[in-house]
Amino acid sequence: MPHQHEEHTEHAHCCHSSKPADATSSPTALASTTVSGENLRTQLRILQMDCPTEAELIKQALGRLPQVKTLEFNLMQRVLTVVHAPDALDAILQAIRNLGFTPEQATDEAAPVQPPPKPWWPLIAAGVAALLAEAAHWLDTPWFIPATLAALAVLGAGLGTYRKGWTAIRHGQLNINALMSIAVTGALLLGQWAEAAMVMVLYELAERIEALSLDRARNAIQGLMQLTPDQASVRQSDGQWLEMPATRVAVGALVRARPGERIALDGEILAGRSTIDQSPITGESLPIDKTPGDPVYAGTINGAGTLEYEVTSAAGESTLARIIRAIESAQSARAPTQRFVDRFARVYTPLVVLLALIIAVAPPLFGLGGWYEWIYKALVLLVIACPCALVISTPVTIVSGLAAAARHGVLVKGGAHLEQGRLLRWLALDKTGTVTHGRPVLTDQIILNAQNPEAIHALATRLASHSDHPVSRAVAQGLTALTGDPVDDAHVTQQEQIRDFEVLLGRGTQGWLGDTRYQLGNHRLIHEQGLCSPALESQLETLERQGKTVVMLTDEQQVLALYAVADTVKPESAAAIQALHNQGVRTIILSGDNPHTVAAIAAQVGIDRAEGNLLPEDKLQTIAQLTANDTVVGMVGDGINDAPALARANIGFAMGAMGTDAAIETADVALMDDDLRKIPWFIGLSRATHRILLQNIALALIIKAVFLILTVIGLGTMWMAVFADVGASLLVVANGLRLLRHPKVSI
Repeated sequence: MPHQHEEHTEHAHCCHSSKPADATSSPTALASTTVSGENLRTQLRILQMDCPTEAELIKQALGRLPQVKTLEFNLMQRVLTVVHAPDALDAILQAIRNLGFTPEQATDEAAPVQPPPKPWWPLIAAGVAALLAEAAHWLDTPWFIPATLAALAVLGAGLGTYRKGWTAIRHGQLNINALMSIAVTGALLLGQWAEAAMVMVLYELAERIEALSLDRARNAIQGLMQLTPDQASVRQSDGQWLEMPATRVAVGALVRARPGERIALDGEILAGRSTIDQSPITGESLPIDKTPGDPVYAGTINGAGTLEYEVTSAAGESTLARIIRAIESAQSARAPTQRFVDRFARVYTPLVVLLALIIAVAPPLFGLGGWYEWIYKALVLLVIACPCALVISTPVTIVSGLAAAARHGVLVKGGAHLEQGRLLRWLALDKTGTVTHGRPVLTDQIILNAQNPEAIHALATRLASHSDHPVSRAVAQGLTALTGDPVDDAHVTQQEQIRDFEVLLGRGTQGWLGDTRYQLGNHRLIHEQGLCSPALESQLETLERQGKTVVMLTDEQQVLALYAVADTVKPESAAAIQALHNQGVRTIILSGDNPHTVAAIAAQVGIDRAEGNLLPEDKLQTIAQLTANDTVVGMVGDGINDAPALARANIGFAMGAMGTDAAIETADVALMDDDLRKIPWFIGLSRATHRILLQNIALALIIKAVFLILTVIGLGTMWMAVFADVGASLLVVANGLRLLRHPKVSI
C-alpha cells in the first residue's frame, strides 16, 4: 500500500469516460523528475478521470503496488501525480490501463487536452424511448413493445454506466455505477421495463449536466491568462523599444506600458505617472494613482499616462498566475461530498444479496420447506430490495430543487452544493459589485467661502468633464443631474469656457477661466498648494471615515467647495444580511478597499466583521481560517480577485450579471440578477431539499421493510413485491417534484 494518499477532488459525482482506452501510450514518453532519495515524481493526464469514483478505483489499483509512495489527484486538470520507485512506471501504467483508462504525458507548458464532447442524440433518443415505454406500459400493450423500447433506452443511455459498474464490481467495489447497473438490470429481469429505462435516462442526464459544469470551470480558469497581453514592449541595450513575447521577458527588464494598455508583467514603476485599474487583481472600486516606486500587476489596465517599469516577476510567477494556481489548488483541496446512496449501497446491497442467498438455501437444508418455496421468497426479497426507489429519489429531488432555483434566477452547479447550503454558518462577501453597486456616485457637495453655489457647481462641472477619471466623471454626472448645467463647453459662452485645461497626474485637474486658475483635486494637491486648514482637515476626515473619496475645487487663494464620491450600497443588501442573521448565518466583508471604507459599508448594512486592504491571497487565507474547524463557509464575489476565495469556500456564490467569467465559473452558485437576497432564499431551498431527501429515503426504506417482513413470514408475493417497488418509486418521485412549487422566501 502507498505510504500516503493525498486526494484532491472537487466534485463528488461526475463519472464520464470520454475516450476509449488505448494501450499504445509509451512509458518512455512520460517525463519524470527526481524527488527525495531515489523516488521519481511522474504526472499523468487521464482524460477519463473526472470524479472521485474513478480516483478511488485508481487509488485501489495502485495501492497494491509497493513501489508507489504517494498519489495526488487533480481532477480539475485530470492529472494524477505519482511518487514512485524508478522501476515502477511500467506497472503503474499497466494498472491504469487495466481500469479502461489511458495515461498520457502531462506537462505544464502544454495546454490541457480536452476529450471530445459526447454527442447528445443517443441520450435524447433514449429519453424518447423511455417515455414511449411508459406509455406502452400504461396502455397494456404486448410485453415485447415496452421491453424493446426499454432495451433501446438503456442501450442509448446506460452503456457507459454498465462498463464502469462492471469495472467497479470486478475490483470489489459497489459504487454508484455498480448500484445503478444492479438496479436497472434487476428491473429489466423482473419485467419493469419502463422503470428501468427512466432510471437510467435520469441518471445519465444528471451526470451530463454536472460534467458540463466542470468543463466550463476548466475553460474559465484556462482563460484567465488571456487578461495579460502576449507581447511586451521591452527596452534594448541600444535604447530602442522592441515588442517581444511576455513569456521571454526576464526579471529586471525595462518594459513600457502605453495609455489604455494592459500591464504585461508584474513590476515596479521607474518613470511616468498614471492611474491603474487594479480591479481584476485587488477588487478596488476606483483606479489607483501610480508614481515611480509603486508596484504594477500583470493584467491590470493602464490609464492616461505612459509608464516605464522594471519587471519583478517572470510571466509564470505573476500575481495573476498565482491567482490561477490558487484557484486550482483551492478547488482541488475541497473534500468530496460522498453521495448518501453510494455510501449506503456499500452496506445495503451486499447485505440484501447475502440475506436473499441465506433465505434461498438455509431453510431447505434444515428441512423447513421446499426449495421452490424459499427460492421464490428469495426472489421476492430481491425484488423488494431493488434499490430503484432509493436511486431515483435522490436525482429527482435534486433536479427538482435545481429547476426551482433556476426559475428564481439562481444557477446551482450540482446537487452537492444544493444539499450543503443548509449547513452554512459563515458567509464572506466581497464589497465592490456585491454589497455595493461598484460605480462611484456624487454623495456630498459642500460650498465654502462662496456666495454663488450655482456658479461654483458649474465651474466644478466643467473642470470634471475634461477628465476621464472615475471620480471626475462621478462629480460631473452628479452635478449635471443636480443643476441641469450642460458639461459641453460648446453650450456656454466663450467667457465661461475653460481654457488651457491640464490633467495633474495623481492629483486632479486644472484650467483657466479669465485670469484665474482653478483646480479640482485631491487632498495631496491641496497640501501642495498650501490651502489646508484645521477646519478643512476635520471635514475631510469626517467624510473619509464614511468611506468617501473627496475632491476640492480651489482658486489660487482658497478652497471653494468639497465634493465627496462614494460607491453606494445596493438597496437589497441590508435586507439580505438581516435574513442571513435570522437563519443563523454570520457575515464578514472582505475587500481590497481601505479599512475605513470597508468598515463604513459593513456598519451600514449590518455585517458582523469587516476586513480591508486584502489581496486575493489574503481573502483566501481568511476563508481557510474560517473553515479550519469544519465550519461550512460561503463566499460571495464578482471579480477575478475573488476567484481563489470562491474556490476555497465550501460554497462559492458569484454575482452572475456583473461578475467576471472566472468568478462565475469558479463559483458553485451564480446569482443571475445580482440580488443578495437570493442567498437566504437558496439556504431555505437547501433546507427544504434536505427534508424531502430524508422523507424519500425513509419512505422507500419503510415500504421495503414492511414488505420484507411480509415476505419472511410467508405473506409476500411477487406481485406485491413489484407493487411495493413501483409504488415506492412513484411516491418518492411525486414527493421530490414538490420542490418545483417551492415559494420565494419572504425576506
